[in-house]
Amino acid sequence: MAYPDDLLSDDEFVVVHRHPHFKMLVLPVLVLLVTLGLGVWLALLVREATPPWDLVGLIAVGAVGLLLLVWLVLVPLVRWRTTHFIVTTDRVIAREGVIRRTGIDIPMARINSVRFEHGLLDRVFGCGTLIIESASDEPLKFDDIPRVERVHTMIYRQVNDNPYDDYVPGGPDPGMPDPGPDHPQPRGRRR
Repeated sequence: MAYPDDLLSDDEFVVVHRHPHFKMLVLPVLVLLVTLGLGVWLALLVREATPPWDLVGLIAVGAVGLLLLVWLVLVPLVRWRTTHFIVTTDRVIAREGVIRRTGIDIPMARINSVRFEHGLLDRVFGCGTLIIESASDEPLKFDDIPRVERVHTMIYRQVNDNPYDDYVPGGPDPGMPDPGPDHPQPRGRRR
């Protein structure tokens, strides 16, 4: 699901749009499998009861199973689907929720530093935590960002907006105009 273009300002483009990593859905999928298996087993046990308790038992098993599936499977799935992490050319946007919607926008000019963290399990899954320090008091943490290192690099490039980010040793980038003799050269670059 793409971020709505009508919510972007003029000349603002989406660079990265991510949902949290699918690893947050592993537990709900396990709950789904266990609930279905346990529900079928209990339904088979209840069928052997004497009438009308067999019908009452089936209804009770079905109601409890449905309640568990909604609470432990459907709600996390909807939460995952409605959580967005977006990097545009002008800002970082985070949105989450369905009924109670929350969001934050961080202008690129306000970002002081960007870092990421990922442990062994996160590295196996290819995700991590992105930490953005801005003009606010505390750093903002965004958990379970897929390909967190790439997102980190994209934000860094957007914040710095440096034409020499993609500098290759051996000469100036042929696509970049010569900045002139008065312009300070980046470190490591020779004329």
